[in-house]
Amino acid sequence: MADPATVSVVIPAFNEAAVIGRVVAALAAIAPWREILVVDDGSTDGTAEAATAAGARVVSHPYNKGNGASVKTAIRAAVGDWVLITDGDGQHRPADVLHVASRLGTFDLVVGARAAEHQATTGRRFGNAVLNTLASYLTERPIPDLTSGLRAARREHLLEFVHLLPNGFSTPTTTTLAFIKAGYNVAFEPVEVQPRVGTSKIRLVRDGARFFLILIKVITIFSPLRVFVPLSACTFALGIVYGLWTVVQQSRIPNGAVLLLMFSVIVFLVGLVSEQISSLRFEGRR
Repeated sequence: MADPATVSVVIPAFNEAAVIGRVVAALAAIAPWREILVVDDGSTDGTAEAATAAGARVVSHPYNKGNGASVKTAIRAAVGDWVLITDGDGQHRPADVLHVASRLGTFDLVVGARAAEHQATTGRRFGNAVLNTLASYLTERPIPDLTSGLRAARREHLLEFVHLLPNGFSTPTTTTLAFIKAGYNVAFEPVEVQPRVGTSKIRLVRDGARFFLILIKVITIFSPLRVFVPLSACTFALGIVYGLWTVVQQSRIPNGAVLLLMFSVIVFLVGLVSEQISSLRFEGRR
């Protein structure tokens, strides 16, 4: 277990004045952390003042940049050897935060994995289930919770990937896949969540579309051949079957079959190039 005195607890917060003081106080009561760092993401409700009054060190953005930008600011500003990220809305129990921290040392990244029934809405549960299934396929290992905001990792490893992190809400997705791709030790610790205070900053239509685009980007960055090869193989097989059927029925090779075969080859070659680019991203890690 990592010594809590070497752990920086990080809380990205945007307009969480109603609860941030209680969150900071509860975390301070359970362990002698190296620091509790709150990144105020341009709040307009006194979040920074409430966090400071509760004993946290506060770094403030002059305007709202997004959850991912707050996490990047925290990673750069943290002074501990380990960085433990938790939400500022009161969802995560202090006991679960301590459980996640207790597995640091053996593991380079520990993710607080929520059970499906503890996630907010049916739509979000369905979406996360799809993401977890896809991520498990891409990484070839079970991933019970790809999007959990409760996670802890070595700061030096987080710095390796900070340039890949988006400014929006998919930072957990990117860090999880990056650590697995890089071969670091990753564990998932079961946790429970409580009802959040206030309203969620995630909007289904706006952030759902952005998240889908970022997920596509993640696929092409980390495991492109896991997507491109099956697509190429299916297209190639379809072209062969269509071509043979047309030859038998009409004694000619159809243009559609030729196009399908050419498309399959192009997809495969694009996958190879993407795989090489993906590998180069990790060769120069610090």
